[in-house]
Amino acid sequence: MRRWGSTRRTVRAVRAGRGAGKGRGGRAPAVIAAVAALAALASAAPARAHDTAPVTPPRPSPWSWSWSLKDTGATDVRFRGLAAVGRDVAWVSGTGGTVLRTTDGGVSWWNVSPPGATGLQLRDIEAFDARRAVVLAIGEGEASRVYRTDDGGATWTESFRNTDPRAFYDCMTFFDRRHGLAMSDPVDGRFRLLSTRDGGRSWTVLPDAGMPPALEGEAGFAASGQCLVASGPRDVWLATGGAARARVLHSGDRGLTWTATDTPLPAGDPARGVFALAFRDRSHGLAVGGDYRPDQTAPRAAAHTADGGRTWRPAGTPPPAYRSGVAWLPRHRSAALAVGPAGTDLTTDGGRSWRTVDAGSYDTVDCAADGGCWASGEKGRVARLEQ
Repeated sequence: MRRWGSTRRTVRAVRAGRGAGKGRGGRAPAVIAAVAALAALASAAPARAHDTAPVTPPRPSPWSWSWSLKDTGATDVRFRGLAAVGRDVAWVSGTGGTVLRTTDGGVSWWNVSPPGATGLQLRDIEAFDARRAVVLAIGEGEASRVYRTDDGGATWTESFRNTDPRAFYDCMTFFDRRHGLAMSDPVDGRFRLLSTRDGGRSWTVLPDAGMPPALEGEAGFAASGQCLVASGPRDVWLATGGAARARVLHSGDRGLTWTATDTPLPAGDPARGVFALAFRDRSHGLAVGGDYRPDQTAPRAAAHTADGGRTWRPAGTPPPAYRSGVAWLPRHRSAALAVGPAGTDLTTDGGRSWRTVDAGSYDTVDCAADGGCWASGEKGRVARLEQ
């Protein structure tokens, strides 16, 4: 809807001053004629507010936006890790230890993969700008690693290598440029958390005394880098699946203590659960998932919360299939995107209803503060949302 700015123009009555002429009443005939002309003009053409007011361009509707595929040249790579820094800058990570970076909106891509990482699955990447990024390799034992770069990927430093064969790291998130967490599947019956206070240059295992016991078979899904997400300086949420109930765990103290809440998403099978979370603030969140097997349906594939995850409500009209990634659209408080191998869905009512807007295959989606949104997935697919 077009909005007009509003300003008021007032036409003030011009009072004739006493002049030196000889006209009747002491007013010069020329002044009287000028006053009469101004009065006639004012009554014939009253000021309209929009004649001089600046025009505010209408905000484009999310329903008119679409994905624009970018040629990465990496058709044999599946990019499940994605960090949207802005409309021009984005990082992706995936199979074969691959990391790509663009600084021109996807026109060109630089292969900045860490040396010696060819055999690793880089499932999550968090970037602070065009030069600084942290990437997570997932897997059992020493396959779980963390690398950091401060020069746009020209060089990398391995800052963590898992030495516990029972641990399997899935996702990571950052509260700010210094503080972050990485999450492992349960070890000794509880999810394990790594913590960094220096931007991913070093990591320590947090005590698990404040972590609720894991359910039998419960784990995280390393599908999109969104099974662990943060909002604000201290709040973080962890998504689970594979057990009798699909849960979301919340911590308000950067991972020291947690509470667990059941969600209405599909559960009761190792392939089902909550795959991705997104919080636009510490209260309003979205959860998506389902059953990742392509031959299985995924009813109740989305839920939403307005109380920080204490309660979750199923979407009245959920996505029609399994979804592995979700992100709020900047500058649209109630709009978000969910993606998966079978398509992209849009909500404009805070997750209460979803509608499919694209049939392309994507694994994850991320949006930056400047409005730049990106998605990535199999066969080197990377796209930017065009408005």
